[in-house]
Amino acid sequence: MLLIARFTVGDAEGFAERAERAVGLLAAQPGCRRGLVVRSTEDSGAWVVTVEFDSVAAYRRAMSPFDVRTEVIPFLAEADSTESGAFEVVVEASGGEVRRHVSLVAADAGTVRLGEASGPATAR
Repeated sequence: MLLIARFTVGDAEGFAERAERAVGLLAAQPGCRRGLVVRSTEDSGAWVVTVEFDSVAAYRRAMSPFDVRTEVIPFLAEADSTESGAFEVVVEASGGEVRRHVSLVAADAGTVRLGEASGPATAR
């Protein structure tokens, strides 16, 4: 599972320190593979934070500790929320090998609305 958070930053030094702290807290959680804080080479105010987890469950568990809830979640709340921020890995390539992962998104995810997981209350 990959968390991607995009930021528009005015104070690069202050942001970098806060981002380092947030990524460090997440990286210390079980199931966290790695985190990156990157800045655009074309726009110095455009930053991206990515954190890779073993699974959706590991991501959710990583967001539970008190220090993560009090420091990381408010930090991530400042990210651009106009785009999706959590992604599942579908294809992975490393060391010359390509591996396809089974999607965890339900086949009917685009048609079932919130609260209808066991079926719509009334027929559509």
